[in-house]
Amino acid sequence: MRSVLITGAASGLGWEMAQRCYRRGDRIILLDMNKELLAEREASLDDVERVWVYALDLCDDTARGELVEQLKSKLSQLDVLINNAGITHRSMAAHTDTAVFRKVMAVDWMAPVELTMALLPLIKSCKGSVVNIGSMAGWMPVPGRAAYCSAKSALAQFFEVVRAEESANGLHVLMVYPSFLDTPIEKNALGADGQKAKHARSTIGRIDSAGELAERILQAVDKRQPWLFPNRFTWFASIIWRIAPAWFHRNIRKRFAVEMEQHA
Repeated sequence: MRSVLITGAASGLGWEMAQRCYRRGDRIILLDMNKELLAEREASLDDVERVWVYALDLCDDTARGELVEQLKSKLSQLDVLINNAGITHRSMAAHTDTAVFRKVMAVDWMAPVELTMALLPLIKSCKGSVVNIGSMAGWMPVPGRAAYCSAKSALAQFFEVVRAEESANGLHVLMVYPSFLDTPIEKNALGADGQKAKHARSTIGRIDSAGELAERILQAVDKRQPWLFPNRFTWFASIIWRIAPAWFHRNIRKRFAVEMEQHA
């Protein structure tokens, strides 16, 4: 039986992937901070042998360490680790409390790095897969998302180095680069003061379905693809950023003008 660990598994993209892995017959290990919702998800699947749930904050070193030790005692291998949990913000950099920057970096970069490194022996033992839910925001600047862009860029760079270092040992790394998804991450975006953002988000391109993306991610794992670019429009925008940055800046400022005017 394949073992799949998913962070941020109680809602959005994480829950979509969890359901699909469960239907495939996998053992699913679901991690989320939302204890109540996680319990509901566990009850809806109702299989104690194949559904393990852990309610914890992955930024809590002690809790994460205890989780790793429990998994090492129960598993001889971990076939797939999906680093999906994330947080974003909608706030201009100059007006944002730096605690917001630290929190976004901790959740979106440090937590997946530390969890992966701790579980790497279990993953490498079966030449398994590490899946990271990145973002096109890690490739190009998005106004109002300075910390999020930084964290996703750092995530991509870190795991590209891991890919180079570990590919000869059979480790598979899949980097997923969605753009805008219909998930709770934007509904729970932080504002400049660390509370929920009060203004609506701006977007470029289409808003993709979490269910559709979940299916494509699992197919990419099966094929051991290195990268997945689900939205070609946003991928094209990232190319424009590289070849015509001045033009890109003018147009991205227009597209995100409403958000930028929040602190004008």
